[in-house]
Amino acid sequence: MNRDIHLLEKIEKELSLKELQIKSLLTITQAINDNVPADGLFNMYRSFLSWEMGIEKMILFIRQTEKWKSAANINVEEDYKKELVQECLSHKRLHTIKETDHPYLRLFDIIIPVFHKDEPIAYALIGGIKDKEDIYNKIQFITTITNIIAVAIENKRLFKRQIRQERINKELELAKEFQQRLIPENIPKGDLYDIDTYYKPHFNIGGDYLDFMKFSEDKFSVVIADISGKGVAAALLMSNFQAMLQSLVFQYRDLETFVFALNQAVYRITKSDKFITFFIAEINTSTREMTYINAGHYPPLLYNGGELRELKTGSSVIGAFEKLPFINEERIKLEHDAFLFCFTDGLVDLKNNAGHYYEESMVKQFLNNNKDLSSSDFNKKLIEEIELFKEEQEYVDDIALLTAKIF
Repeated sequence: MNRDIHLLEKIEKELSLKELQIKSLLTITQAINDNVPADGLFNMYRSFLSWEMGIEKMILFIRQTEKWKSAANINVEEDYKKELVQECLSHKRLHTIKETDHPYLRLFDIIIPVFHKDEPIAYALIGGIKDKEDIYNKIQFITTITNIIAVAIENKRLFKRQIRQERINKELELAKEFQQRLIPENIPKGDLYDIDTYYKPHFNIGGDYLDFMKFSEDKFSVVIADISGKGVAAALLMSNFQAMLQSLVFQYRDLETFVFALNQAVYRITKSDKFITFFIAEINTSTREMTYINAGHYPPLLYNGGELRELKTGSSVIGAFEKLPFINEERIKLEHDAFLFCFTDGLVDLKNNAGHYYEESMVKQFLNNNKDLSSSDFNKKLIEEIELFKEEQEYVDDIALLTAKIF
């Protein structure tokens, strides 16, 4: 008789536990469906283990990108949480803690790891289960609840990251469209000059800049620049730079004063946090003169009268100093069929599979061999050559080319 009563009490207790587990499972599942915030889910997890499962000690670690966060705990001190995480990382399955384990782990009874696609996303350490009866069933259910909570939190994290990435992609796309409008698509043709440009950003948004400004039928300027940094910040600085450039270049008739004013305008925005390498050449086809200033930019190449030379005269970079330490301009008499080739350092930073650079000597050799081509054919052929040169290697920086022939 007593045996039957004891058996009946045991069955009723098991049924009561099952009912409690199902109720808790439904409550947590409903909370996840209702998109309850992470802190709310952690509080539910803590309460379930403490009040309904009789757990005296618990800590739940959740992965946050490359870091681990103590998301919920019961009676666990702060000073040894970091060591606990490190000790958990070697476990991929449910682990019953033994005397040979780390002393901090021996404060608990079991480790429950949660993995997602072979990557750990959570660890729960459980200790001090008050009621040892049917302990296997309890551990299995705690494992189930832990997995549900951890996966729900991971899904929230991945969803937030996806939303954030989509927003970033949208911003980048808008910035790319905006930047493309800053680069002139069609440069006016002239009877005495032939100009062509090419621009390949490293990513969707780059920091290189090209421009053409026509003052009269026989006078114009070409510009190439490289803005430090990449992405949206570089695109925003580029837009400001273009506005300042096109405003100031028509105000000042000599390049030295123009560059002086341009530097001050850029410095007011950047406060030397960013800088711009910059080259501007003013060409007069009537007098056949070119005046230029190179502000720290990779030296353009000029083939003129059978001689190939680098254009280095100028100043330091734009925007790094409130006042440029020096500014010099150079005036050159252009012979017939003079050839000006400007580029950014993304060209000479290219490497092939053997680790060799497309160095300046190769650029000079290419110019010598192809100076009789039109500007557009010259740029197209150069792009074809560097595509072959780099083999399977990626572009490491933006590439901008500006080619001008003066007949």
